[in-house]
Amino acid sequence: MKDKSGLTSSQEDYLKEIYILSQQTDGVRVTDVAQLLGISKPSVNRAINGLKDQGYIEHEHYGTIKLTKEGTAAGKNVYETYKIAYKFLSEFLGVGVADAEEEAHLMEHAISKGTRKKLKKFMRKKK
Repeated sequence: MKDKSGLTSSQEDYLKEIYILSQQTDGVRVTDVAQLLGISKPSVNRAINGLKDQGYIEHEHYGTIKLTKEGTAAGKNVYETYKIAYKFLSEFLGVGVADAEEEAHLMEHAISKGTRKKLKKFMRKKK
């Protein structure tokens, strides 16, 4: 599924994970992303090259992966949507951890910014 930015769900996953890793370390490497997502380094390299071509990341062969301004915004957006969806499912609906994680992952690709904002507002009111 592609969103309004033209990113596929898979590309959003990469940007989200790179965003998360970049908050935890100074340099994100292909190996880090491959280990986190449980996929091969060649698969990560193909995805990274596509994201680089679209202007979401900067990466030199064997170097660290850096998100551009657009990449940071996209990765943060997906991560924030995931966190809101997870909180709604687990805390408000009582969905178990494993199911909430899986379903929030699906929702992060489907919920618009407007819906995310309304969901966040709803959860604040219900506290």
